[in-house]
Amino acid sequence: MSAPEVFQLSLGPLTGIAFSPDRSQVCVCPNSNEAQIYTRNGDSWDLTDTLAEHDKLITAIAWGPNTNRIVTCSQDRNAYVWTQTEQGWKPALVILKINRAATSVKWSPAENKFAVGSGSRIIAICSFDEENNWWTARQIKKPLRSTVLSLDWHPNNYLIAAGTADGKVFVYSGYIKGLEAKPEANIWGDKLPTGQILAGFESPNGGWVHDVAFSPSGDALAFVAHDSSVNIIYASGPNEPPAAHIVVKLPSLPFTSLTWTSEQSIVAAGHDCQPILFTGSHEGWAISHSLDDPSSTSKPLTPSATGARAGGVGRLGNNEAFNMFKAADSKGQRGASQPGATPTSAGLTPVGSDGLLLTIHQNTITHVEAYEWNQSGEVSKIFTAGRDGRLVVWPITGSKGLSGRMAGLQV
Repeated sequence: MSAPEVFQLSLGPLTGIAFSPDRSQVCVCPNSNEAQIYTRNGDSWDLTDTLAEHDKLITAIAWGPNTNRIVTCSQDRNAYVWTQTEQGWKPALVILKINRAATSVKWSPAENKFAVGSGSRIIAICSFDEENNWWTARQIKKPLRSTVLSLDWHPNNYLIAAGTADGKVFVYSGYIKGLEAKPEANIWGDKLPTGQILAGFESPNGGWVHDVAFSPSGDALAFVAHDSSVNIIYASGPNEPPAAHIVVKLPSLPFTSLTWTSEQSIVAAGHDCQPILFTGSHEGWAISHSLDDPSSTSKPLTPSATGARAGGVGRLGNNEAFNMFKAADSKGQRGASQPGATPTSAGLTPVGSDGLLLTIHQNTITHVEAYEWNQSGEVSKIFTAGRDGRLVVWPITGSKGLSGRMAGLQV
């Protein structure tokens, strides 16, 4: 199995990330009000452009693979669409009409519109107004009662799924009259005016929904919630209850992001700092293995510790009780892992004798997306990014990875 590619792009968290269509560039936000564009140079990335227009922290970035346009949104309640010209990247204003932070953004598959989630309990469906040379928004408000944390478009370019901070998931019509042809009936609904709610679901124990994603066919919807659950819903037809609502409840820490790699497989990652592959169908889903496999390469998976310091913190640096509480607070561990120990329900991720995680990522993974596809259209590589400032490209393989260490898990 080929080893994952690891790049340290920032010493702090990456709050947004998106790749260019040919994967030669990547746009990231290093926990600031600027978006930085890096260009691949062999085994490293060189900073080539900085997009500076926002006043506050950038919360999400999306890069259109067909139009090569970048859209950024921020806590300053604004979004900008960036177009590359001979003079550099030029921003276009987006009229969002929101009074709270913008939290997420996604281009539609046809890239003639994009959606922005916000703390205003609003989803803004944005399209270009040629007369005024800016982007305008049509707002979806009902029945939203909390911050919209995540969004995903259906492959048909008309439907959009949203996950919220009150543990709910909704499927809406994102159709814009006059911009595109009238949509046909589909498995999620037959009446599709803008903002029409087609389905609604809840996380099992009310945990806020970190991420949502439609399957490649669009017939299934998956989401991860803060109650450490992975939910897969199979639609059955317009105005019909779902054919199946499968809940995989984990004893580990919650996932924050997920992506479909095929109709039968999902990769999710989050506070356990490693991407986990799930496989299944409408009959049931289960853990397959972790993609973070220390035995797959002779190289150490963690090149260097992010923010590591020698000697500990003053006189408490070698205090066993202090280190135990520190591990529980920062890494979700009840104590340092002993050689051959089985992971407990309080911490799936093993910790080495030096206190570092035995995983590539040393902090929460916040982004999981497809990176490369094979000839059959299935995802062959994914990338992850997180609060440790690392970007990692992972091959999707059949290796068992850390599954041996996960043998004690009950799903």
